[in-house]
Amino acid sequence: MILEALGSALLGLALALATAHRLGHRLPARSLVLSTGPVGALVGAFITHMALGPGHAVPTLLGAVAVSVALLSLLIRPTHGRLRRSATA
Repeated sequence: MILEALGSALLGLALALATAHRLGHRLPARSLVLSTGPVGALVGAFITHMALGPGHAVPTLLGAVAVSVALLSLLIRPTHGRLRRSATA
């Protein structure tokens, strides 16, 4: 469990660093991005570990990556030039 937690935190940090490097202009403060990645990965690992039980290290890490990516995607803001209006506006 300790190695799963450490691995998921490192994967979340790596995802956050890659996201901050690639999409830095569309994200909020870098510190928020770098803390959201590992926290999301730890939450994902916890949820997956509780659902599957012990002994499933690879699916637990995949669950951690999935939740971390989902949380990081919520931080991405739209570009300034391509704002869409709804059909009713």
